Amino acid sequence: MLDQIDIQDIVKIAKDAGKAIMKIYNQDFAVEYKTDNSPLTIADQTANEIIVTSLNQLPVNTSIKKNIPILSEEGRSIPYEERKNWNYFWLIDPLDGTKEFVKRNGEFTVNIALIHKENPVLGVVYSPVLNVCYWAKSNEGAFKDGEKLPLKTQRKQDVYKIVASRSHMSSETKDFIEAIDTDKEKEIISIGSSLKICLVAEGQANIYPRLGPTMEWDTAAAHAIVKESDGQFNRYIDNGAHLYNKKNLLNDWFVVKSSR
Repeated sequence: MLDQIDIQDIVKIAKDAGKAIMKIYNQDFAVEYKTDNSPLTIADQTANEIIVTSLNQLPVNTSIKKNIPILSEEGRSIPYEERKNWNYFWLIDPLDGTKEFVKRNGEFTVNIALIHKENPVLGVVYSPVLNVCYWAKSNEGAFKDGEKLPLKTQRKQDVYKIVASRSHMSSETKDFIEAIDTDKEKEIISIGSSLKICLVAEGQANIYPRLGPTMEWDTAAAHAIVKESDGQFNRYIDNGAHLYNKKNLLNDWFVVKSSR
């Protein structure tokens, strides 16, 4: 299955969704709120339609006679009794960082991941404002605009860089950061969306602790990129594997570490 998917096809889909998002970003738009008080815009919905339609138009694997199922933040809720039998499925967040989109600070992304048996095996993260794209496919490496990750650019060796959420900094995360044992000066980088994970993957930050709520579609694409850059993405509670397609799609708390 995986070897039949051209990662550049998925990159193009993410960029097409990003172009549509930018058209809305550069004009006035309305903001609605979901039952959990998270924001929703026409950009989320438009990007979702583009991604879902495009994924369903990819060549169908003749061995399974049907398209790969899709689970999206903006799609319909799919019961676990149906999802648990999926071998492969697309997990997407058409606009990760809607709060940042609404604030117009540019720190939002398009996330598309392919999950195989609870593990992300392909991921694309595209930042429309920065026009930067990260991608990875199992056993083929991780890349930022074609440059292999982690990047070779030199990071200050006397500084320990910690990534934190722009909009969600829990007290537990603050305590975790304070408890980090290092002789180096600690520097906190605040940024939105899955760009946090990508900064660790490219080697521009040492660690990203997320001791607060996230959903599976928030992290899956960037998780694939971290894995292929030889970084670590593990559960906070026991350092175990961070898995997907759980009965409850709420992520466990996790810590992402760079390979550098």
